[in-house]
Amino acid sequence: MADTSCNVVLSEEVWRSIPIESKIDVPEPGTGLVVWDDNEDHFESPAIQLEYSYVQYAEVMVGPSQYDWTLLETKMDAIASRKHQAVLRFYDTYVGKPTGVPEWIRKLPDYKEQRGKSEGEMTSFPDWSNATYQNEVLEFFKAFADRYDKDPRIAYLQVGFGLWSEYHIYEGIMKLGETFPSKAYQSNFLQFMDSHFHQLPWMISIDASDEESTPIVEQPELLKLRFGLFDDSFLSKEHPKVNAVNWRTFGNERYLQFPCGGEFSYYNKNDQKNALSVNGPNGMSFEVALNKFHLSFIIASDQFTYQKLPRLLEASKAMGYELRLDQFERNGDYVRASFTNHGVAPIYFDAYPTVAGTRSVESLKGLEPSQSRMAIVKLSKGSLYRSLSMTITSDRLLPGVTVPFAAEIR
Repeated sequence: MADTSCNVVLSEEVWRSIPIESKIDVPEPGTGLVVWDDNEDHFESPAIQLEYSYVQYAEVMVGPSQYDWTLLETKMDAIASRKHQAVLRFYDTYVGKPTGVPEWIRKLPDYKEQRGKSEGEMTSFPDWSNATYQNEVLEFFKAFADRYDKDPRIAYLQVGFGLWSEYHIYEGIMKLGETFPSKAYQSNFLQFMDSHFHQLPWMISIDASDEESTPIVEQPELLKLRFGLFDDSFLSKEHPKVNAVNWRTFGNERYLQFPCGGEFSYYNKNDQKNALSVNGPNGMSFEVALNKFHLSFIIASDQFTYQKLPRLLEASKAMGYELRLDQFERNGDYVRASFTNHGVAPIYFDAYPTVAGTRSVESLKGLEPSQSRMAIVKLSKGSLYRSLSMTITSDRLLPGVTVPFAAEIR
């Protein structure tokens, strides 16, 4: 059903069509294939709008409620200089590595880490029973939200616990309340994040559906919180029987409000090699999966090894929203524009049709796939009929970046 709400009602008899042609040559902002922020060979690819980076807590949390933002600022400035936005994930547990817990916390007498093999490598696991660490992680995200919640250099924030912050420790020392936070702390954490982030979309792994180690199933009220989802073994062989079940725990229509992303599976070399092949690595093509799970982005750094630019661009543009201008008309000092979303997901940030430097009152935020929405702009006096052009602007995008759209109105 079309959403054509607007604040101005004018006579239908005096609207005159304005010619405009436009193409979408690159992925929409905030969508598409994602490269790691150290994959410098592919920074300039037109298939890329987003860059991904892991960050250890220890790299920022330098003392009790004290933070050194230098590393983050350097990363984000570098990414923004390429007209890309960042996807950030903070972690404390990584196979074969020391924890990412700040050294000053690890030196506390009541903080005790554990070490054991995980996926064949000796790995350190944080002490989630330690009250100081628990509190400092919350304080860190409060400080992060205060500083970066409205920062257009960041598109998405991913958070979680366990290996790679993916809400699991499949191999290694999995002890709830010790190497993995208690359900009570997890619940508090999710509510805390929801109360502090209002502009920046934040996401958790679909593995948070595990009822043995997380509170999601036991506390369905947590599903009302404003978090998106990510799936870091997308298109794996086990995906239909494991991952798809995890997705359903969060509701089949969650994507209508909150963004979804992920990473192509690394379970074996075939998963990466054939991630974008015609039939996918395990019998389901990427495009079919997109229509099932409505991803806005996917980490795909290795795909540049296996695919050429036309396929990369095609796959990248298939994600997220895709706007088409269906109607562009003038009535005296007013212009109206009707857009339809031809993508697989909504647009999750405020974006305003803008004519002759004036924004519409109506935002395109929340425009769902196959829906249409009308926006009206009141022009300044004297705007010439033939000189009118359309852009879509947003404060959530980097300076000078606009939202491309398709149009063919003659």
